[in-house]
Amino acid sequence: MKNITKIINAKPLTRCDWCGDDELYAAYHDKEWGVPLHDDQLLFELLTLEGAQAGLSWLTVLRKRKGYRQAFANFDIKTVADFNEIKIKKLMNNPEIIRNRLKIMSVISNAKAIITIQKEFGSFDSYLWEYVNGKTIQNKISNLKDLPSSSFVALRLSKDLKNRGMNFVGPTICYSFMQATGMVNDHIEECFRFKQLY
Repeated sequence: MKNITKIINAKPLTRCDWCGDDELYAAYHDKEWGVPLHDDQLLFELLTLEGAQAGLSWLTVLRKRKGYRQAFANFDIKTVADFNEIKIKKLMNNPEIIRNRLKIMSVISNAKAIITIQKEFGSFDSYLWEYVNGKTIQNKISNLKDLPSSSFVALRLSKDLKNRGMNFVGPTICYSFMQATGMVNDHIEECFRFKQLY
């Protein structure tokens, strides 16, 4: 009886409005979005998914995440960098991912660029986090309409990634990536996750 009372009296969690009521979306918001990430393979995964989102909704991409992991060797960077034309044709026929040739090709070219970055900086993680001096930028946003779509840091990151041969890394995509990987905390101030991550 005690446990039931606890559940009945519990206040509902306040979340960022953008995640809505979808369970998958809410779980992503609650457990991943804005959490500082330092694993090269996972960083590659999120960069790929952010690029795949261009012109689509994030929920569409999240629903295909499992398919992406299977199609792109669980985002093993070296394996993906070696994908050839035969593999690309298979990916173009794979309904579990977004079948856009330019987006598929970008995953492969981005993997190659990441390998070069790893050689230069020791890791993709080290390279990325230099842009924020190794520390999450803590924004204080009270309203969803005030959520930025880019920043000066995202512009710099985008420009350098493009110079290194990457695609689907425009400033808006880079900023979304920074939000997703915890380089910036853009949970609204009333969100329970803002309070946990601040």
